[in-house]
Amino acid sequence: MTDDQASLDAYLAASVAVLEATRRAVPQAAIDAVAGGIVTALRAGLPLLVCGNGGSAADAQHITAELVGRFLRERQGLRVICLADNAPVLTAWANDYSYESVFSRQVEAYGAPGAVLLGLSTSGNSPNVVAAFAKAKEMGMTTVALTGEGGGRLAPLADHLLAVPSRSTPLIQQAHLCLYHYLCGAVERELAHQAAGG
Repeated sequence: MTDDQASLDAYLAASVAVLEATRRAVPQAAIDAVAGGIVTALRAGLPLLVCGNGGSAADAQHITAELVGRFLRERQGLRVICLADNAPVLTAWANDYSYESVFSRQVEAYGAPGAVLLGLSTSGNSPNVVAAFAKAKEMGMTTVALTGEGGGRLAPLADHLLAVPSRSTPLIQQAHLCLYHYLCGAVERELAHQAAGG
């Protein structure tokens, strides 16, 4: 938090400003394309893999929970895997090989052509997320990046870049929450509609 955000009012005002900027920076068509790609993969029995570090790992867990469980509608569970969840895999691979490849190894294990990898990185430069995207591209997967301003090293590796126009980590993460909640709702709505025979 910067000195000019020392009061709650200032912090909330900064949060609103970033959300308004995100509203202008991320077109409806862009996020609808992401939702459509995820729906296409899930309908084909292919997984959505999600990854991130730190707070973004918690966001990856959150996305997975909403889609494996339920967001707003009753429906069947969806094939979504959080790559930050398996502590034995993460710690064994990081200890024996490298932390940089803990996600790319799991992409290799769980991914397939036509599957989707969603990565969260406020800087867009997290080495293990970048490596996961490189592996996913090599395997013919669709890549979706939620980042901060500019997209960092993920930008050229992302088929879909949803970049929040800010360099403040907490404010970016707050906007990411809004973006992925929207995505969860859009994916769930489409798949629940299909299951209901609509």
